[in-house]
Amino acid sequence: MMEIVSGTVLRLADDASVQHVGDGAVVLLARSGQLYTCNGTTEAFLDKVDGARSLDQIVGLLCEEFEVDKDTLDEDMAALANDLVSEGILAAPGA
Repeated sequence: MMEIVSGTVLRLADDASVQHVGDGAVVLLARSGQLYTCNGTTEAFLDKVDGARSLDQIVGLLCEEFEVDKDTLDEDMAALANDLVSEGILAAPGA
C-alpha cells in the first residue's frame, strides 16, 4: 500500500458514497454493502476530498474551519487518510 503524504491527492473510491445524516455521515461501499458511520471530523474531512486537493490543502481548510494547530492536524489527518484508504473508502492516484 502506498504511503499517504502531504502532497497525496485523495478521492472517494469509485464504489463509495457519503450521505450526511444528523451530526455526522455514513459511507456506503457498494461492492461489499459495508456501511461506516463517521463523526463530525471525518465528515468534514470527507467533504473536502474532491480528487483535486492534496492532503496538505485539505488540512489547511480544516485548520481554518476548526481553528486547530496545523502540526497536530497534519498527523491526525494523515492517520485518518491511511485508515480510509486501507478500508477502501478513499483512493489515491495510482492506488
